[in-house]
Amino acid sequence: MRIGLVTADPGHPLLADTTALLTPAHQVDVLHPETADAAGPLADVYLLKARTPRALGLARALERCGAPVVNSAAATALCQDRTAMAEHARRAGLPFAATRTLATLAELAAGPPLSAPVVIKSRHSRRHDLVARVDGAAPLARLAAAHPREPVVVQDFAPNNGWDHKLWVVGDRLFAALRRSELSPGGRGPTVPLAADALPPGWAALAHRVGEVFALEVYGVDIIDRGDGTALIVDINAFPGARGQAGAPEALAALVLSAATTARRPVPDGKP
Repeated sequence: MRIGLVTADPGHPLLADTTALLTPAHQVDVLHPETADAAGPLADVYLLKARTPRALGLARALERCGAPVVNSAAATALCQDRTAMAEHARRAGLPFAATRTLATLAELAAGPPLSAPVVIKSRHSRRHDLVARVDGAAPLARLAAAHPREPVVVQDFAPNNGWDHKLWVVGDRLFAALRRSELSPGGRGPTVPLAADALPPGWAALAHRVGEVFALEVYGVDIIDRGDGTALIVDINAFPGARGQAGAPEALAALVLSAATTARRPVPDGKP
């Protein structure tokens, strides 16, 4: 079997470990998203790890040629636009944080004063994007001065214990960890492994429901506990790194081989 990795970083631990599991019996080719094209013989399946515009364009071209891509270009693009993501999640009844969109951060700073703390994020999810808690006019002005033209989404800050629940799903496998939030007073802290059966009741099913709603097969869900195990989803990521999760490479290798021989899920409605 021939497998294509659409990535600029084939040495990423998850990809490297998965490749090591596959190569004794299968051929794994790397397609750099900025230079590769869909010409030539198709692989049996492709993994879309990169999320740049060129990577999405390559994935769409491969799909038009009939190749299965994990995750699909449409599902990946839906998770890149936080406005579309929030709208799609809330229409499906997922407990996603209420999200409003502004054309620029400067527009937010010029508007009515904040009445409570908010979380401001770049509208378009990408490496080193903007994620910040803002508590008043002065810090908002400083942030807007640094990123005046950045399109943003705004979510009300939900009081919590300062720890994010990081849930990763690879095929039918669920992995979890706690990570000290970058929005907590002390800033981002360590990631602590968490057994899936230690999650509050219903959270595992919620994570799998996200995959159904967004037509994702490899994805991450960021959840905060609003108290008493009440889940609030604050972000969804297509094909995250899932670093340090024992069993994740094995789960991804199994998914690759399964995806090569079964039909892909339909793309979600509401794609951008």
